[in-house]
Formats: sequence, C-alpha cells, structure tokens
Amino acid sequence: MYLKRTALITACMLTFGSRLFAQELQEYKDSVVLATARLRCTVNLRTGTVTYRYAGGSYLQNTVAYVEDVHAGMLASTDFGNHTYQLDQVRDDLGTGLKLTLQHRDDQHPLSLEQHITLYPELDYLLLDVVAQQHGTRPVETRNISPLAVSSAHGGTYQVAGSHPRILDVPFDNDNWTDIVERNWARPGSGTSYEFAALYDQQTFTGIVAGSVQHDTWKTGIAYNMQSLRGAGQGSHLPGGGDSLIIYGGAATADNDKLPPNYGGKDGTHDVVPHGTLQGLRVHSPLIFLAGGMDMRAALTAYGKLNALINGSQSWSGPAPVYWNSFGVEGVLGYEKVMMPPGVSKISDFLHSLTNVNAYSKPVMSVDSYDQQIYTTELLASLGRYAAHNHQQMGFYFTPFAMWTWKNNINTQKVPGSEYLLKDVVLRDTHNEPILYKAGDFCAYAMDPTHPAIRAHVISQLQKAKAIGATFLKIDFLTAGAMETTYRYDTTVRTGIQAYNQGMRMLKHLADSILGQDIFITQAISPMFPHQYAHTRFISTDVYSHLRNDQPGFPNWGSTEASLANGSHLGWVQGTLWPFTNLDVAIMKNFQHNPDLSEQEIKVRLYSMMVMGSILGDGSDYRNPVAAQRARRYLDNPALCAFFAHPHAFTPLRFADGDSMDQQMVFYLQDSVPKLALFNFDRQHAFQQTFTRDSLHLEAGKGYVLQDFLTNATMATLDKTQNNFTLTANAADAVLVNIVRAED
Repeated sequence: MYLKRTALITACMLTFGSRLFAQELQEYKDSVVLATARLRCTVNLRTGTVTYRYAGGSYLQNTVAYVEDVHAGMLASTDFGNHTYQLDQVRDDLGTGLKLTLQHRDDQHPLSLEQHITLYPELDYLLLDVVAQQHGTRPVETRNISPLAVSSAHGGTYQVAGSHPRILDVPFDNDNWTDIVERNWARPGSGTSYEFAALYDQQTFTGIVAGSVQHDTWKTGIAYNMQSLRGAGQGSHLPGGGDSLIIYGGAATADNDKLPPNYGGKDGTHDVVPHGTLQGLRVHSPLIFLAGGMDMRAALTAYGKLNALINGSQSWSGPAPVYWNSFGVEGVLGYEKVMMPPGVSKISDFLHSLTNVNAYSKPVMSVDSYDQQIYTTELLASLGRYAAHNHQQMGFYFTPFAMWTWKNNINTQKVPGSEYLLKDVVLRDTHNEPILYKAGDFCAYAMDPTHPAIRAHVISQLQKAKAIGATFLKIDFLTAGAMETTYRYDTTVRTGIQAYNQGMRMLKHLADSILGQDIFITQAISPMFPHQYAHTRFISTDVYSHLRNDQPGFPNWGSTEASLANGSHLGWVQGTLWPFTNLDVAIMKNFQHNPDLSEQEIKVRLYSMMVMGSILGDGSDYRNPVAAQRARRYLDNPALCAFFAHPHAFTPLRFADGDSMDQQMVFYLQDSVPKLALFNFDRQHAFQQTFTRDSLHLEAGKGYVLQDFLTNATMATLDKTQNNFTLTANAADAVLVNIVRAED
C-alpha cells in the first residue's frame, strides 16, 4: 500500500526566506518523485524501490535497501507489504534541505526498514542511509546493511552515460603496493571498492560517485559484478552474483594469494574474522554520499569536503614540513650498519648547506623503522641536539597497533611501556589464535587498541619522542588496529573501525598533551578513513623513485608510475581530508640496495610529488658525492622549494586508466602562474597533447610563454591570435611548465 499526504503537495513551492526551493515534489497514485535540476528521484510505493536518474543519462534504477539480520535473515525493502513516506524540512551544517523518509514494514516480519534520502538546494549531492528497527522481541543484530543495492530480482539496472565507462575500485588501505583500479565495463569482472567508488566515463569524467561519510562504526564496501557491455548493468539477487552494485556496511575481506593483488588478492581489509555485528532496537547503516550527472573530479572534491565537515580534519599553519628519512639508506632489517649515527650527522650537515631547502621551514631529520628501536633514547636525543645546531628538527617513528617480534616470543614478551604480555593484548581469530598482521618467523601481531597496554605503549613512545625533541611523527602499520577480532578488552566495542577510532582518538589526545598541538603527524600504512587524526597520509608507501615496476634490477613495486597512477585519482584529498598529501621520499641516487637512478627519473619523481600536493621528503645518502651533486641541482632548486613550502594538488586532465604501465597523464594547476604537467611512462613513444585556451582558462587575446619549471627555458608559445598549443613529453619522461603571460 501507499500513503498519500495531501499536505505535501505544496512541497514543490516551499520557500526559505524569499528564495524558491529548487526541488519539486510530484505525487502519483503509486509513486512519489523528488526532482532537482540534476536529479530525478522516484520512489515506487507499490514495490519499495527507488530510482535515481541524473542529467546526462546516468542512472541507478529500482534500487533497494536491505538488512541481513543474524536471526531473521535477508530482508530487502521490497520484501515488506507496506511502503509509506514522509517529507520534512531539515536545517543542519549543510544548509536547509528536504528529507524523504520511507517506511517499509508489515506484520509478517520481526523488523522494519526506515530509509532516508536527504537533498539540499545548494548542493550537487544527496545523502542516504537506512535504519533497521526491531518490532519483535529480539533486537536487530547485523553485520550487513545497505541503503542502496541493485538487484535483478527487483528489475534493478544501472548505467553511466558515455562510450568509455569505468568503475574506480579503491583498496581499503595503502599496504602491499596495491593499486586503485580503473575497470573497463566492456570486460566482465567483479570486485569490492572500499569506502568510496566512482562509475564514470573516461573521456568526459561524468558519472556517479558514491561513498561513506561516516567512519566510526562500519567498514563500507561497494561490491560490483559486471557481465554486460558498454556500461549497462542488470542487477542480480542479493547480496551478489551476476551484475550488481551494492553499497553496504560490514565489509571484511581476507587476503587471497590465489588472486592478483589488485583484484581481491591484497586490496581488501585483511580480515580473518567476519565483521563485528551491531545490535540494538535501531541499527543504522553508514551514511552515504551520492552524486551524479556532474564531473567526477568536482564530485570527489565535494565528497572530501563533506567528510571533513562531518568528521573534522587537522589544519597546519605556516610552510609545509620538509623531511629527510633514513629508510632509503638503512638496511631492511636495520642491522647492516650501512649508516650509523655519525652518518646521520653528516646528512644533517649536508642538508644544512642547501640554501633553498632551509628557506621556509626547519628540515626534519627522521630515523625510521627498525633503527628507531635499535638506537637508545639518549643516542637519538644527541642526534636531536646536533640537528638543532643545524637549525633542524627531529622526527620520530612508531607503530601503535602492531608489534614486530619473533613469532615464538608472544608468550614472554611484554608490550613496551607496559607490564602486559603480548599474548594478552593481541587480536584473536575464531579459533582463539593470535592474529598475525604480517606473517613470518619475524612477524607483526595485531594488537587491541582498546587495551590499556596500548595506552601505556603509546605514552612511552610519545615520551621518547619528547625526550629527543621530536616535532614530526610518522605512525605506521595502523591497519592492524582496524582488524576484526573475537576478543577485545573493551567489550562495548563491536567492530574493528570502532576500535581503530578509539585508538587513534587516544593517540591524538596523548600527542597533543605530551608533545603539544603543533606536532605534525603523518600516517604511513593505514586505512584511508577515518582521516581526521593526522595532517597527511601516504598515497603510496615505500616508493623507490624508479620509473616503472618492470625495470630490470628493481623490485616489481614502488615505482613512480605506480604511485602517480594511484595519485591521479586522489588529488582531491589535499585541502579536504588533509592539508597535504605524502608521496613518500624522493631519492637522488639509489634506494637501499636498488640500482642507481637516472637524473631523468629523479626529475619525473619530483614532478609527480608536486602535482599531488605532497610534502617534500628525501631519503638519500648524501655521503655519496653523486647524490649530493644531484640534490644541489634538483632538491635545492629555488622554484621547487618555494612550491613545496605551500604545495597544492593539480587537477587531473587525463587520469591513469587500466593496468598498463604505459600511462600518459596530464595535470593542471590554476594559479597566479598556471602550471601544466605531462607524464609519459611509455618507454617507446612520445606523448603529445594539444590544449585550448578555454580548457586552461587562459585569457583571450593575450600571449603566453610556456617555461620549463626547473630551468625557465621556453618550451612553447601561445600567440595572442592562437587558440591552442601543443606540448610534448618524450618517452619515459615528464614535462612541467609555468604558463607565463607574455609582455604586450
């Protein structure tokens, strides 16, 4: 049945002040339609489905909401006999809008679904969630709840307008060198994107962006299965199979060595235990952002801003940090004595000699990883005093939620800073066995962020950081704290993300208390969300500065191409989620035992960091004269150092696409002096691109000179009578130019 509310007929004429509300409500016998200039949202009151049709032709048709209750089983909105609605005006931090509440219920089921769709006249997106409500004697309990799912059982279909449809598939964290995947709909495939995803056309950038904006309870998955061609999908039975698109809270996926790393092998949540259940009279799904019919780059920026508004974010005043990190030099296990403390002092002296590197902020000297634990506090403090003499700062590294140790030490080793044995603090699987976050004889155990041992451990590490004068924290292997488990010290915490939030909130509070609120925090290996506890996060970790993953002599990961291909879809996080991004360190000669880099590779690497809005990090051994000479030429370039003092991500004009390493990408920065960058990772062919004035927002009737960013050499000109120009990046190279107004 349906409920007709005659009072709502006037909703199409709602006004706020003197301004006409931009949405229209249309009521029919068996449906209600809420329309904006960009979206037509139709609720079928007979079936309980919702259709979203966007300007330009993209749509999600006959979507359902569902909950999979532990006791009652799977119940979709279409399984209920009665579907009613209510329309209310809302006023909140986003402005004034309309909330459409759909009730799906009957007397045959022990629970009901309450679905919310909220639109705002000033915004190009809507918000979705669903609440499962108890009506019987047993509380709702679920680990799988969805406010939007496409299912063929209900005539569900979805489509992106355009001839080159893609789905953007995002890994849960930045570990294992897994990549963001751009999947072509013309090739059958399935997968899960985590927290957000985009369905878009590769040429026009238009499509649909969806993602969670609440990261305090659920791990959100966006599961898809594509079998049909050219961007049209016919959904299947819940919760998957055939063609489907399901946005759900409760994602928990194990690593699978039988699958490619980017396609289910290592791109998931790394869980070995099912997602924890939520229980109560009312259980809420994640709150979902949904935007369509617009440029996905703008939609992703809006998504980032909304996340920051809802969850908060860190700010940073003054120039961005510049840091040197020892990991590019040290032996992988920290015992090879490649660089002992006197060597760190020599690096400090060399960096002090670089005029432009020192012009904006005091460089940070950071001893990383295993060496951080090998060196005593007093030794590190002595390095801190030496660095301070060179007008430098100290960095500090630690892993709050993962304990690296020999596997057989678990029963005897204490958690540092506490009196608790490691065996009493680790997460455990369904067989009550300790969960290994990183396997091996020398391994990393996942620890419980809610356990008092972790608080004691974090306090001891921060006190050590204070003792050495650290102002820069690198926290690593954070994903361990977000893993699902059968045991936690705090029994009120039911999910991995709840525990992770508790741990990160504690860490940030203690850092503010012990070190002060002007401490810069960067996250290394970590989930992308929640984001609000740090100033930056690595887009890719352990980047070695070689051009491509397939270069002889190098590991088949950690290349500039791989990191920038990921980053081409993530520039929007700079200035929304975090003040800066972090693309790891540049290398002037060689990373650890890797072969030497060419100067061309160094230039491409620095340009890639620029277009991503990254802070400037370096990991070179400047006891080597070749590395030192290159640093004076590249790292100390005055224009480059001025940019990294206030980095800003460029806008991608051409994304990475597909799995090939022959990526050709274009980025543009609209600035007082606009900047344009071309990257060509094809080793055989040049990359030539033509640009119009309009595409770069260049003034008509004015001449422009395109100058090489590092040398100011003229690369091309645009006469005042010309409308376009061409720029070329040679094979395995990049070009970055300033677009300078020519003198009249």
